[in-house]
Amino acid sequence: MIQQISDAELEIMKIVWGNPEEVTLFPYIMDGLAARGRPCQKNTLIVLLSRLMNKGFLSARKVGRRNEYTTLVSETEYQTAQTKHFLDKIYEGSAKGLVSSLIMGDLLTDQEYEELKRLLEKGNGRQ
Repeated sequence: MIQQISDAELEIMKIVWGNPEEVTLFPYIMDGLAARGRPCQKNTLIVLLSRLMNKGFLSARKVGRRNEYTTLVSETEYQTAQTKHFLDKIYEGSAKGLVSSLIMGDLLTDQEYEELKRLLEKGNGRQ
């Protein structure tokens, strides 16, 4: 089971997931946080990265004086686990309940509604 992470940890993971390189370096994360308007102190980032490693989201490899971080959990895996957790917690596991809330609460744009409708009509390939 994939663990929950804090909002600050999620910001870091979004930067790592968005990196086109296989490994992510500390300065890349620092710059990414600053670019998102969430600058972080060096020591705070070290603690957050350590937590992400302890939770199984990242691994680090020491190269000289720097760490190279690699993801162990993909963004899709995390989104799927969090969506399932949300469905179970709020809608008692009912995806229909979630979709109904989105539609009835007028939370979808017309374009999102049409895209969702096409996805549902197309199905997921299961017979």
